[in-house]
Amino acid sequence: MRGTRNGAGAPCAACRAESEWARARRSFLRAALAVDDTADAGAASSDPTSLRPQPGDHFAYVPGDKEGEVKVDDLPVGGPQVLAYPMDPKSGVVRDGSRFNMVILMRFDPAVLSEETRAHADDGVVAYTAVCTHQGCPVSMWSTERNAVFCSCHGSIFDLKDGAEVLDGPAPRPLPALPVKIENGVPTVAGAFTGRVGSEI
Repeated sequence: MRGTRNGAGAPCAACRAESEWARARRSFLRAALAVDDTADAGAASSDPTSLRPQPGDHFAYVPGDKEGEVKVDDLPVGGPQVLAYPMDPKSGVVRDGSRFNMVILMRFDPAVLSEETRAHADDGVVAYTAVCTHQGCPVSMWSTERNAVFCSCHGSIFDLKDGAEVLDGPAPRPLPALPVKIENGVPTVAGAFTGRVGSEI
């Protein structure tokens, strides 16, 4: 068994190194959690691009996918999903200053949505955070076989028709929903995320 002290009663070198490693690990984890909490507190930011989605916001395509504002007619019934950021329709400011603002938009036949999902949807259009609840990777992939979205890092699969319940993979909880309503053919933010956005780790 490893000794904890040398002959003079002082902690052994190996024990000191182990203790320093443990302190460094705790400091790293606290710092990581602080960054996560700060990023998730975008509503308190003075930067309009980092504000959480605001009621009345429209949606703008994630750069590289397509240009401009997302319209209901852009969303094919049954998928695949569209990735977007909230956008202030008056100023044109896109809230892409935080990755925690990335949203999945998708359109279904309203008849296939669960009762819980219909409460946050309009005309079959649903919105959820695109940040995985496992380790914060983007939920950006589409599975035709499962008719569901999945995380690009660790493969957690979410059923957007049923409250983004976890169908498979390590994610510990569903993706929080973002309530939407349709105004003049445009998906519009109708409330705050239904849960904490971000990972558990």
